Amino acid sequence: MSEPLRVGMVGYAFMGAAHSQAWRTVNHVYDLPAPVRMQVLSGRSATAVSAAADRLGWAEHTDDWRTLLDRDDVDLIDICAPGDVHAEIAIAALAAGKHVLCEKPLANSVAEAREMVKAASAARAFGVRAMCGFNYRRVPAVALMRQMIAEGRLGTIRHVRASYLQDWIVDPEFPLVWRLRKEVAGSGALGDIGAHIVDLTQFVTGRSITSVCALTETFVKSRPLPSSSAGLSAAGGSSESGEVTVDDAVLFLARLGDGVVGTYEATRFATGRKNGLHVEINGSLGTLAFDFERMNELQYYSLDAPVEEQGFTRILVTEPTHPYMSVWWPPGHLIGYEHTFTHQAHDLVQAIAAGDDPAPSFADALQVQLVLDAVARSAETSAWTVVEEDS
Repeated sequence: MSEPLRVGMVGYAFMGAAHSQAWRTVNHVYDLPAPVRMQVLSGRSATAVSAAADRLGWAEHTDDWRTLLDRDDVDLIDICAPGDVHAEIAIAALAAGKHVLCEKPLANSVAEAREMVKAASAARAFGVRAMCGFNYRRVPAVALMRQMIAEGRLGTIRHVRASYLQDWIVDPEFPLVWRLRKEVAGSGALGDIGAHIVDLTQFVTGRSITSVCALTETFVKSRPLPSSSAGLSAAGGSSESGEVTVDDAVLFLARLGDGVVGTYEATRFATGRKNGLHVEINGSLGTLAFDFERMNELQYYSLDAPVEEQGFTRILVTEPTHPYMSVWWPPGHLIGYEHTFTHQAHDLVQAIAAGDDPAPSFADALQVQLVLDAVARSAETSAWTVVEEDS
């Protein structure tokens, strides 16, 4: 693979801007097997997508994503649109021989996710690759956490403790944006941010959630209809209101493989918490803890140290020997949120060039979808619910 990898992207709001930043940057940071070209941006509004293409650095734009399928100058389709169109776009793109990067959660239902996995499996036989975008895997501190656990530094894993706390819809007058409508978003905090901590904890521990016991709550049942909507923000102005059809918060207990137990919480009503993602793993020999608001750090407690010296050690994850950090700045110079997407773009390009399966695959993302489905079913009955297996 030496010819440019030409990307067509669908969606240009929050995730579209983040992915655009990555595609703009990845060529300048990494020595790639093939350069990336930001070929065409797609969106529903011709005027808005034109402005977004100029702002974000795309060579061309279109208001119909289907035109990307027949273009010989598009090799990969990057899906940053709302969840209700993930399956349709991804399946069509794979059938057209395009590689696919699809934002999480993979789909709005298990049935859709399974169809996407089938499409990815069929396309793989022709050298076409598909990946789901769980960007927090690409935080260097998270990758280091996974590495240390795999090396046995924590001994026998016993507890997983994860929370993802936001507050952007605390105001009951905040409009009814698409993320609050089940028919578009699939679910609320559960799929939007809960999916991240499900994937992240399974990734770092190497264990899958097998059963859950959950509750969900919707605190604000109706909201003003928006006059316009874009990602996590919206302009109000309508005197009419509509029903909120997703969860505002979800909490659940979980069992993972090898007798590991876990607690999970995801909410968009944690007043004062803007993007508080926290994961702690307790083992027989120590603890590792990660807080995204201090994303360049990892907290490590080891029982191997003498008793009088035991305590949490702050590991500053900025050394060139740390995962992903060799291409960035001298030690102690920090990286940020946007870099996770650059790492993601790099890993995908490398996998495509090598003919390897990128991770997380659509099958990996389906497993997360099955956990989300079990949580939703458990919340209806308040009973322990088994996570279905892939089929």
